[in-house]
Amino acid sequence: MSKALPTRSENYSEWYNELVKRADLAETSAVRGCMVIKPYGYSIWEKMQRALDDMFKETGHQNAYFPLFIPKSYLSKEASHVEGFAKECAVVTHYRLKNDPNGGGVIVDPEAKLEEELIVRPTSETVIWSTYKNWIQSYRDLPLLINQWANVVRWEMRTRLFLRTTEFLWQEGHTAHSTSAEAVAETKQMLEIYAQFAEEWMALPVVKGVKTANERFAGAVDTYCIEALMQDGKALQAGTSHFLGQNFANAFDVKFQDKEGKLEYVWGTSWGVSTRLMGALIMAHSDDSGLVLPPKLAPIQVVIVPIYKNEEQLTQISEKVSEITKQLRKKGISVKFDNNDAYKPGYKFAEYELKGVPVRLAMGARDLENNTVEVARRDTKTKETVSLDGIVDQISALLDNIQESIYNKALAFREENTYKVDTFEEFNKVLDTKGGFILAHWDGTSETEEKIKEETKATIRCVPLNSVEEEGVCIYTGKPSSRRVVFARAY
Repeated sequence: MSKALPTRSENYSEWYNELVKRADLAETSAVRGCMVIKPYGYSIWEKMQRALDDMFKETGHQNAYFPLFIPKSYLSKEASHVEGFAKECAVVTHYRLKNDPNGGGVIVDPEAKLEEELIVRPTSETVIWSTYKNWIQSYRDLPLLINQWANVVRWEMRTRLFLRTTEFLWQEGHTAHSTSAEAVAETKQMLEIYAQFAEEWMALPVVKGVKTANERFAGAVDTYCIEALMQDGKALQAGTSHFLGQNFANAFDVKFQDKEGKLEYVWGTSWGVSTRLMGALIMAHSDDSGLVLPPKLAPIQVVIVPIYKNEEQLTQISEKVSEITKQLRKKGISVKFDNNDAYKPGYKFAEYELKGVPVRLAMGARDLENNTVEVARRDTKTKETVSLDGIVDQISALLDNIQESIYNKALAFREENTYKVDTFEEFNKVLDTKGGFILAHWDGTSETEEKIKEETKATIRCVPLNSVEEEGVCIYTGKPSSRRVVFARAY
């Protein structure tokens, strides 16, 4: 094993970067700002995809695929949308290279200039709504419920693996509806799906809320979000769902004939989560020894390590383990028997701890004699020797317990690090010494929100959907306020 990870308390950022690399999740690529997702990391993303895709399909959505390239003119059709993404766009201007006649290697062929420049997809609203114009004529064509799994490019100056990269993977849903109420209901439904996935699969407690005008998606009427708290006290936006109103339908002239024969503009939504969820998973649960993965998303849920002195003992252990692995797999539990003799058990224990495997079984000659096995759980690092009788049911129950335990630990952390403040002085003190979610009154103006952000680097993460009316005064201006909002510094 290589040297120990940096600790979270010493350098949280370095701990995160090193953990991503050493746990074989991802690495930086030769292309600036981009990442290579390695097989172990990608297998976690695949589990996320599978669970979310099932949830989307259960609610009537279908998958499709739209072009990576978007004509530049499309972006200019929705003014606030282009303004929101203009600084992040990668632009294709030419379609051919040639050898430099002066010996300078390969150059862009100046004669191969595109008639219209193409934007490499930063998000797909424009190209999708230009397509929907051809798909929607009547109320019978609605609702149109489409999702795509894709990659996007947003030119980033400062990148971090999974959290912020120039290219990343995501899903983006784009739906069209005949009424405003139906589109709003869709927006809220998808927010609930994201929250359910975060809490039940990622073991990640989230706050559901609506974004302020300053933080709203470019081109949306309303943006709903789920916000999670990381162990360093910073917030991370884990998913967004946007009510687009008729903005994109107007921009691309997408109309439908209603039941009375009148032509109306359709109502739209869009919603998405990305490989940023991988960053949330790591930062919310992991410790100084490595990853702590919730069993539902762990590529390997159970690893079995044999401890033996000779080939005869290994053969006997392998026969016993074979029975256990068959039964575990029948229950849908992923299991690995690591009988690789190139590494000693101690090395393997440390390696699987680093990779966050939820349950480790160790079996030696004495265990065979006693009909027992040592069971270690990754989340609490506790271990005990148990009987092999009923071991499969025990492990199945243990995995459920670990999933719940990881969630409860993250929830307790969030509750311990959520603070109510009533003055700007108190706000700054909590922000600088503790971080976390800060519940404070705000006067509702974009100007005040921007000033607080400039002075403290904290943003309004959301107005919680479950917030209650509470008379108070804004911490910054002293003006009246009717409810608290969630402030935090964020990724």
